[in-house]
Amino acid sequence: MHFERLPRRLALAGLMSLTLWLAGCGTTGPDGTVRGQLSDATPSNQTPNPVPRASNAATPRDYRRDAAGHVYARNKERIYKGRLPPLLYAIGTLEVNLDAQGRVRSMHWMRAPKHAPEVIAEIERTVLSAAPYPVATRLGQVTWTDTWLWDKSGHFQLDTLTEGQLQD
Repeated sequence: MHFERLPRRLALAGLMSLTLWLAGCGTTGPDGTVRGQLSDATPSNQTPNPVPRASNAATPRDYRRDAAGHVYARNKERIYKGRLPPLLYAIGTLEVNLDAQGRVRSMHWMRAPKHAPEVIAEIERTVLSAAPYPVATRLGQVTWTDTWLWDKSGHFQLDTLTEGQLQD
């Protein structure tokens, strides 16, 4: 082995490793799922969504309102109208990692409603189907965290935009 060629071989090996790593960092797998999902839900829409208006949020907390509004706009018929009942069927807190183009990179359940696996799957499907999200022009990639308040009717509100809950 010629030692003068070793740095070049190491550089090529490093470049190849980086290329393979980046290939594995795509937003969705071949089956439409993303890293961190608890279900095998895939987007319900087959045609790409139009690109939404960009977000000018300065912090991830500010971005929550834009992302929640985006989900509401894509799911108007599924939003619970008015104040939620005192007892909800399921509550889940989901962290969604978005890339700089507003595509879902991964999900992380901070609090999953494990007693209702169908709700977990429906929330994940809803998140995936709403992509792309508003591009966070000031943040680049962003993590959006919100709590999903799920009624037994299948309608929901997001904590960021909730109308509140009736008292018992």
